[in-house]
Amino acid sequence: MTNIRKWDVEVAEFWQSTGRRIATRNLWISIPSLLLGFAVWLMWGIITVQMLNLGFPFEPAQLFTLTAISGLAGATLRIPASFMIRIAGGRNTIVLTTALLMIPAVGAGIALQDTRTPLWVFQLLALLSGIGGGNFACSMSNISGFFPKNQQGLALGLNAGLGNFGVTTMQIVIPLVMTAGIFGAIGGEPMALVKDSGTLIGRIPAGSDTWIQNAGWVWMLLLVPLAIIGWFGMNNLLPITPNPGHTLAAFGKILGLYGVGFLTAAAGLYLYLPKPFGLGVLNMWLAMPLIMIATLGLLRMLPGSIKPNIKRQFEIFRDKHTWSMSVLYILTFGSFIGFSMALPLSITVIFGYVSEVAADGSVSRVVNPNAPSALTYAWIGPFIGALTRPFGGWIADKLGGSIVTQVISVVMIASSVALGYVMQQAYGSTQPETFFFAFIILFLVLFAASGIGNGSTFRTIGVIYDRDKAGPVLGWTSAVAAYGSFVAPMVIGNQIKAGAPELAMYGFAIFCVLCLVLNWWFYLRPNAYVKNP
Repeated sequence: MTNIRKWDVEVAEFWQSTGRRIATRNLWISIPSLLLGFAVWLMWGIITVQMLNLGFPFEPAQLFTLTAISGLAGATLRIPASFMIRIAGGRNTIVLTTALLMIPAVGAGIALQDTRTPLWVFQLLALLSGIGGGNFACSMSNISGFFPKNQQGLALGLNAGLGNFGVTTMQIVIPLVMTAGIFGAIGGEPMALVKDSGTLIGRIPAGSDTWIQNAGWVWMLLLVPLAIIGWFGMNNLLPITPNPGHTLAAFGKILGLYGVGFLTAAAGLYLYLPKPFGLGVLNMWLAMPLIMIATLGLLRMLPGSIKPNIKRQFEIFRDKHTWSMSVLYILTFGSFIGFSMALPLSITVIFGYVSEVAADGSVSRVVNPNAPSALTYAWIGPFIGALTRPFGGWIADKLGGSIVTQVISVVMIASSVALGYVMQQAYGSTQPETFFFAFIILFLVLFAASGIGNGSTFRTIGVIYDRDKAGPVLGWTSAVAAYGSFVAPMVIGNQIKAGAPELAMYGFAIFCVLCLVLNWWFYLRPNAYVKNP
């Protein structure tokens, strides 16, 4: 049965006899769908590294914009995606949003076959890759409706944590599939590396054949069967979505909601990006709030049956906890996704070059022959972050979400300060590779803490809100936090360009301190609004 009318999972008998089986099936279809969403969304972090290795005619700063564009688009699309489940139904939403990932996957497979492809094509594909980022909000909102409150932490932690393995999967799979022509004539001809590259298992020397286009084609092997499995295996919960309408009508609502997100993201990027790709009249800190405000404003203006549903769900913005949890989720998921986007190019730029002082005292950056390969190491951090997320949800179910968030905040403050110092030393060194072990260990600590914190904040939201509001709040907070995928590459990239990469990490440490105080005030002090939810 596609549409389920009765759903009383807080009743133990119903949960044991009926609910658990249905909820578990939907969860295990949702997880790989979300995994592929993350993979397609964040694939530009690895693709851009290989584009440098293959001699694509773009500067590192231009390639940082690709990761930033996909990050901003994914974050913006999460705002309308937050409301999709209540409007169009879970099964309808997950099936269509998974199928839409085929567009940027195929586009990348075609565009990457030619180094003469203009930058604007890659920027457009990066924008479309944001579909994968938006899918997180509707996926989490959907799964939250299937499980009782006392299992929210674990269920959402599994969905998000295993879904987040899409980052690690992408960072391992893409370098491997680029080493062979696995798609034959259909996949296109190889290119020769002009710089050394690498995979999980080691270095690949310059001159080797590389099929970079496989970074797009490979996801089609999974997207097609998964969309079919979702079509036949998932459900719409009518108590949560009373009127999803005909499937095609539901698809139309989903496309309309995503259309709003694409419109505002593209407009904001046009105002933000420097010429010739934009006007360059807004800085990052103005562009983001304007995009969010414009998206929410246009959503309120949508006609037809969508309008009353959107208006009802906008009630979450009157609740102070929506705003406190948005900030705390930036601390956890924002840092996870931002560092995932920025880490590969950060390794390449900080450790791939050394500072050389000329006779006249001028300093230049030259290639470091002993540099570690970003494609060999970048996957470890997101892997650790995704691995610890279900644990964070489980321990938060036992101890309370806010106390867990408080502990990881302290850890993140200490590790980000230490990491900033290491980045400073490495960037100015003639042997930066000697600092790489400390660099990667500190990043792993940050990723582990962010993963645990992701699970604890899911638990907190599931306890604070009733079932009708928990889904939209999860979606909204994830949207705000996902802007970290836009901020981190730009801030770290700009600070590296300015010769002071440590300032980005010191700024993050200050933000962690503010979150520590906020979490204590709202949820841990003696007269807290809600005690340790």
